[in-house]
Amino acid sequence: MTATRHYLDHNATTPLCGAARDAMAKAFDVVGNPSSVHAFGRGARGLVEAGRRALADAMGTTPDRVVFTSGASEANNQIICHAAEAGWPVHVSAVEHLSVRDAFEERTVLPVDAAGRIDLDALEALLPQIDDDGGAGEPFLVCVMFANNETGVIQPVRAVADLVHARGGYVHVDAVQGLGKVPMDPSALGADYLSVSAHKFGGPAGIGALVRMGCAPDPVALIRGGGQERNRRAGTENLIGVAGMAGALGAVGERLAEIDRIGALRDKLEDALVAISPDVTIYGKGAERLANTSCFSAPGVSAETAVIRFDLAGVAVGSGSACSSGKVSPSHVLEAMGADRHHTASAIRVSLGPETTKDDIEAAIAVWKAIAAGVRQEGAAAA
Repeated sequence: MTATRHYLDHNATTPLCGAARDAMAKAFDVVGNPSSVHAFGRGARGLVEAGRRALADAMGTTPDRVVFTSGASEANNQIICHAAEAGWPVHVSAVEHLSVRDAFEERTVLPVDAAGRIDLDALEALLPQIDDDGGAGEPFLVCVMFANNETGVIQPVRAVADLVHARGGYVHVDAVQGLGKVPMDPSALGADYLSVSAHKFGGPAGIGALVRMGCAPDPVALIRGGGQERNRRAGTENLIGVAGMAGALGAVGERLAEIDRIGALRDKLEDALVAISPDVTIYGKGAERLANTSCFSAPGVSAETAVIRFDLAGVAVGSGSACSSGKVSPSHVLEAMGADRHHTASAIRVSLGPETTKDDIEAAIAVWKAIAAGVRQEGAAAA
């Protein structure tokens, strides 16, 4: 084991930023249940509502449209279960997070192209047709993420929204990998609902939100048994988490200022990967994608073994989604993009953050060089 550690798994979770840490430290001194009417409760309520205003401002909406949740997985489930209860057909892209894909069995899966972008022609063919009077049909829901957690590929959300709205539907955007990683104007996306998670942009784990935009219907509660969140999510609000999220939102500008530097480090890594392993596949390389994300595979490499090799050398990288209970399994995202099992079983994800340095990238390159050398030796021995 090495004493030096290099964290390159920022799409799984980000280190708690100083602003979030400071906000949480102050919130620890706040006593009272936000639902209580006495002075202590009102003080706690004030902190929750300040956090709600901060998120609403960041999203370009009003505070009454923000529902705090335990994270984006819950938020995704809430809007999809809302659609199911309302009898809306649900359509999800093939590369969605499993909290979207698995939330409702009776959903239609929308294909993507080789870069992982939703197939707009297939979507248009699937949607209800506009009648002769230009009227739209019954409501339905289309779910498309802003950017993929594995490949970093950014979806054409506005184009999806335009198609869907013309036919009377609603759009839910899992914006988890967008906020803090790329300049994003949520109000310009055309989404009706967005989900966010604080621990993806420097805030604490365990707090997220479902945000309603425009004139979309209010989501019904997924967790019931209390009147919190305007009857849209039962349970005492996570005061410390809300404070931390608000603190992290205030520091998003500092994160965005690092994008060009992060992108240059990512490109340095990918140039080295190609030089070391000419047969390496870098997923989504030709598409618009997050500057911090690189997902790649090479013949003869086992993702599970590679992740362990990286870890033993002090470098933390990912393989697939971090929400899969620590499992290293073939990626449904890469399969949807047309990759075969040999490639999906060898895929590694490196994701950078504001804290990433040149030394971190050079450490990752050194590990990959050793892995590639081992693969070549095994191939020579088998020849």
